Amino acid sequence: MSLAFALLLGALSALVMFPAAQHLRSLQDGERARATLHTAGACMTGQCKVTFEANGQTVVADLPVGSGGGKSSVGAAVDVRYQADDPRVVAREQDTGGGGAALLAWLTAGAAVFFLALSGAAAIFLARQRRT
Repeated sequence: MSLAFALLLGALSALVMFPAAQHLRSLQDGERARATLHTAGACMTGQCKVTFEANGQTVVADLPVGSGGGKSSVGAAVDVRYQADDPRVVAREQDTGGGGAALLAWLTAGAAVFFLALSGAAAIFLARQRRT
């Protein structure tokens, strides 16, 4: 069971959280804008939207997985960074260092290593039990 947890947490970290953190970091040099929280929700899971002006147009964009600010209410002002060629690719300015995704990536990776070590210890214990 602990081996299954290790594999699941390792996959979550490697396939979801590390890429999400890298995506947030890629927007560090993006265009800056003042946005309004359009839809509040679980921002960490990518369920928040912001509205802002870019290139003379109003843009409604989803905040990516790993974003913070989930406790903010609709209408709250937020500083965002977006890609100049595609303003729908956006992140809160505070999250461009990796945000909560970076923290979760390291936590899930650490938990995966813990459960992997636990699996190894259990395997060694069972092998010793069979010899005696």
